[in-house]
Amino acid sequence: MTIVPVSLGERSYDVRIEAGLLDRACDALESYATSRPFLVITDEHVAARQWPRLETSLAKAGLQTELVVLPAGESTKSWRHLEALTDRMIEHGIERRDHVIALGGGVIGDLVGFAASIVKRGCHFIQIPTTLLAQVDSSVGGKTAINSRAGKNLLGAFHQPSLVLIDPDTLDTLGRREVAAGYAEVVKYGLIDDTQFFEWCEANGPALLEGDGQARAYAIAKSVAAKATIVAQDERETSGKRALLNLGHTFGHALEAETGFSDRLLHGEAVAAGMALAFGYSVRRGECSGQDAGRVSAHLRAVGLPVSLADVGVTASGARLVEHMLHDKKMSAGTLPFLLARGIGETYLAKDVLLDDVADYLDDLPR
Repeated sequence: MTIVPVSLGERSYDVRIEAGLLDRACDALESYATSRPFLVITDEHVAARQWPRLETSLAKAGLQTELVVLPAGESTKSWRHLEALTDRMIEHGIERRDHVIALGGGVIGDLVGFAASIVKRGCHFIQIPTTLLAQVDSSVGGKTAINSRAGKNLLGAFHQPSLVLIDPDTLDTLGRREVAAGYAEVVKYGLIDDTQFFEWCEANGPALLEGDGQARAYAIAKSVAAKATIVAQDERETSGKRALLNLGHTFGHALEAETGFSDRLLHGEAVAAGMALAFGYSVRRGECSGQDAGRVSAHLRAVGLPVSLADVGVTASGARLVEHMLHDKKMSAGTLPFLLARGIGETYLAKDVLLDDVADYLDDLPR
């Protein structure tokens, strides 16, 4: 087992990573049990694929559970489902010292974490992420949220989990597209500040996507360790360090908004295209070489990820896409910082970007 600590003082917790961990989850969860059954929240897909493994493990240890199954998909991160879930938690008798379990991908983790942050002014939760994207990104760091009509993740709270259990074997039940979408977030860590890891991705990414267990375990552990280090330095994104984790997200969220936050464009696919666009815009500003930007796009495209507006089928004008960006959470005093790059492994936060110039850049791209 690989154990990655997330060091946040009294809010510190461990991320445990091991193949087959879901079948032995009772060993980790037993100390969190109370007189009430564990409330396990998942979606309909994960309920069919992964819940039987967790249920069997907990039952063997005599731990009782109650399952809540929500619809799968981004639309579940909504006021309606948040209200229904918090009502269910209160009916269950959740107390502040209790732990609820989020079993699923980023949607479930974000929703359950937000619910846990507000029920009785805060109870505890445990993350058991079952997608690559959730394992390497959203399950770690305490960002919880739902979407609003104006945009993605605009309603939420910082609320750290008490424990994260990652079983790479859960990826075996996913389609290649979903694993590839999560892989975009893996590549992100190399592009932020680790050129050697990006080189590892170039060499090993295809094997990871084809199911190589060793490659998957390494990529997950490396990504979690990178994120844990950044979160420990800047938990609430106040110094700017944690903002680096948003590489590709400003462009990507605009693409998600334009495509209706639907399965037409998965979050990780939007991030992949967003990273390619950020590198392309960095080239336009004269800050990054076209060779580096081309290398990034070439790798993402080689593993089947979109890297352009044409790839994702977006024909909207630059002005319309920039309008989506105006709801970005990083907006401050009417300006929007952008994550740009001076090269691979050299991401930085630019605070001098003119949105009209971004719109012009997007207008110049082929549709």
